[in-house]
Amino acid sequence: MMSDLDEAIELHRAALLLHPPSHSLRSNSLNNLAISLRDRFKQRGMMSDLDEAIELHRDALHLRPHSHSDRSNSLNNLAISLQDRFLQRGMMSDLDEAIELHRDALLLRPSGHSDRSMSLNNLAISLQNRFLQHGVMSDLDEAIELDREALFLRPPGHSHRSSSLNNLALSLQDRFHQRGIMSDLDEAIELHRDALLHCPPGYSGRSTSLNNLAISLRHRFLQRGMISDLDEAIELHRAALLLRPPGHSHRSSSLNNLGNSLQDRFEQRGMMSDLDEAIELHRAALLLCPPRHSHRSSSLNNLANSLQDRFEQRGMMSDLDEAIELYRVGLLLRPPGHADRSSSLSNLANSLQDRFRKRGVQSDLEEAFSLYSQLSYLSHAVSRRRLNAAKSWAASADIFNHPSVLLAYKIALNSLDQQVALLSSSSHHFDVIREDVSSLATDAFSCSVRRGALTTAVELVEQGRAVFWTQLARFSTSLDELSVSGDAGMVLAEEFKRLSFCLRNAFDQSEDQSPQIRQLTMQWDEVVSRVRMLSDFSRFLLPPLFSDLQKAAEDGPVIIVNAGQHSCDALIIRSAGDPVHVPLDIKQVEVFEFSSEFQTLAEQFGSSDYQLTLVGILRKLWNDVVDPVVRALRESEVRPGSRIWWCPTAEFTLLPLHAAGPYEKGRDNLSDIYISSYTPTVATLVRARQQISRDASSQHFVAIGQGNPVEGKELKCVTPELAVVARHVTPVISFTSLEDGDATVEGALDALDRNQWLHLACHGMPHRTQPFESSFAMHDGPLMIKAIIRSNSQNPQFAFLSACHTTVGDKKSPDESIHLAAAMQFCGFRSVIGSMWSVDDEVAREVVSAFYRKLIGGSKRLDCTGAAVALHKAVRSLRKKNIPLEQQIVFVHIGV
Repeated sequence: MMSDLDEAIELHRAALLLHPPSHSLRSNSLNNLAISLRDRFKQRGMMSDLDEAIELHRDALHLRPHSHSDRSNSLNNLAISLQDRFLQRGMMSDLDEAIELHRDALLLRPSGHSDRSMSLNNLAISLQNRFLQHGVMSDLDEAIELDREALFLRPPGHSHRSSSLNNLALSLQDRFHQRGIMSDLDEAIELHRDALLHCPPGYSGRSTSLNNLAISLRHRFLQRGMISDLDEAIELHRAALLLRPPGHSHRSSSLNNLGNSLQDRFEQRGMMSDLDEAIELHRAALLLCPPRHSHRSSSLNNLANSLQDRFEQRGMMSDLDEAIELYRVGLLLRPPGHADRSSSLSNLANSLQDRFRKRGVQSDLEEAFSLYSQLSYLSHAVSRRRLNAAKSWAASADIFNHPSVLLAYKIALNSLDQQVALLSSSSHHFDVIREDVSSLATDAFSCSVRRGALTTAVELVEQGRAVFWTQLARFSTSLDELSVSGDAGMVLAEEFKRLSFCLRNAFDQSEDQSPQIRQLTMQWDEVVSRVRMLSDFSRFLLPPLFSDLQKAAEDGPVIIVNAGQHSCDALIIRSAGDPVHVPLDIKQVEVFEFSSEFQTLAEQFGSSDYQLTLVGILRKLWNDVVDPVVRALRESEVRPGSRIWWCPTAEFTLLPLHAAGPYEKGRDNLSDIYISSYTPTVATLVRARQQISRDASSQHFVAIGQGNPVEGKELKCVTPELAVVARHVTPVISFTSLEDGDATVEGALDALDRNQWLHLACHGMPHRTQPFESSFAMHDGPLMIKAIIRSNSQNPQFAFLSACHTTVGDKKSPDESIHLAAAMQFCGFRSVIGSMWSVDDEVAREVVSAFYRKLIGGSKRLDCTGAAVALHKAVRSLRKKNIPLEQQIVFVHIGV
């Protein structure tokens, strides 16, 4: 009863008056009064009580010096009160001080101390709270280790063991959401299971424990798709619901959780009984969320989603009409600035389009696109919800040929761009790319071309491809430049990094609207706006314009080749003027089949003679794609012998455009007409051109060879190959060599940091499903892409990757170009030679010898801009020898 607490506070005040500053019991009185005030704050929420408690705890601590037996208790009490105030006011200084106080208390509670587990637990909670604010993974990692130690000190039978099990599980779940390591989620589930055993029937916290375990199992189902996890989650939610009868404060949450899980199972198994039950549960949850309830908008949306699903199954217009009305009411509860407004706009628009298809009422379609258009006014600091809504808008506008279609694609690609920016230091970024990019960029390109907006086509396709590399390049460059642009720039760079961390964590932790997300979004917007006001940063976080991208064509045309749902096209970017459009007489499905056929063939190269099949594919590639482009180049007066750059998209990235030709006597193949290079994106080539080579005397060349790796067959020609490289380049540049036992992962990374020119002869090991684990085979293990991109090369110029499959990435996301050659490009190498499939090591040695001979020639100097011509000449010299065609065309040049 509050009257009892009020009376206790007055009694403690009276006792304090009887214990003046010099009294031995004053610290106890201060502490008792402070604890009672903190208890009253928790009941009534009056900040003045908490503020006073903190000052009293400070006074008590002052009276308990380092030698005092109760000092650890005073440290702990003050820390807990400061943490409570942080949770109310969000002042980081309170949380930082609480952490330091908990650390001091822990030092006074060494191994064997009865309260050590409590101190470990308190410090872990504070660190986890700071992680949620700043996103510093070291805080979360430390919290997990502290939780583990606390759990060890609370063995089976300990009264607080279930609390420790739960705390560790929740921290591991947080880390799973950050790093995506499934073992963290698996362990969290086992800990939740153990915690549930400590909450037997009749235990007050059993429903919470059931709920926690069910939520973790649903997360794992969403990752692995194991229906048994979802089935168990549903049974646990049912059990939790039984413990939350009518009148229970968390009943609506349990109804909602069970309804969502049943809807997930319906989507997997298609059992209408699951969907019908989900609808009834959501109706019951909505009754418990009356007007002004904080969860009412979510409850309206959940019920509407279920009704929409049932309409799609049974076609009952009453379900669709009710869903539309629920979406309308829900939208009113999500005004501009609400984190879920974009989802509500999209849901209502989609339902209106469904009703238009059924009834043909034009006003439904007009309203749908009016709703979509509101997405263009929402804040540009976004969540996945806005990205999905913008994709839905673009797809619908394309289907209905609505005039907003190009704006829709721009908004969708901007949303993707900014979403990946927020995830730039999270393991989630590539999952987002795989799930959300899909054909967004290629469809945007195709749509723009069909509407004659050729420069827009270039801008949009550029924005939606290789977004991983684009973000890394942007943030490693722009923020560095911002930091050194002056005091204002340095402050803004640090603030931008901090807010990006906080926003990413807020989106990961919350599926509902929260004041924290609204506040962080506004702060993020403000910082971006202030950065753009600085000189030279007006386009900060904005994609490049066509005028910027056109600089890529300074030394020769760049050809974008694209396969869209409605058309396949090529655009030729020239150094001046608009792009030239080349329609291609091939359909997207044919490109997919063509690419698949070639990939199957390439996997068999070297096992037998596939030359006739290969020639057939190269002829088809010539007739359907390359020849029309060549004719357009000739009409644009691009002279034979000139350099050209291919920038293929999607499945075109897997095809050897450089080797296309009629392969008939008396007719020229592409390699007889032009010298081909590739670039993964136009902006990549622009950046490579802007990097200026230093004086050759300050450059260094390293050749790394590994013919005897831990795994893989022996490569007998590595040593002769490195000797060939040394013979050609030693007279013109400082040269070192790493071979066999010296060619380790650490040695190679150190060489990347110190040398501008690199020749690498070893096994290349692509990883088709986890492209960041693609690697070069070193003496002591794999040198992976994720290690390469962390290297700090100084003014790198050229890399020859004499290894297999160095331009092969993830088949599911070919536009991302996550492969070994691309990693070298990101490190700054302006010019790279890589391979499209397996390389014969004897052929590699011959190509290498001819290449360096042609590159150096009579000039006795190295220039990376001559690499494409040197490779072209070296490959032509192989035609006179009895070398299989696939080995003549396996090497490709990328970059300047």
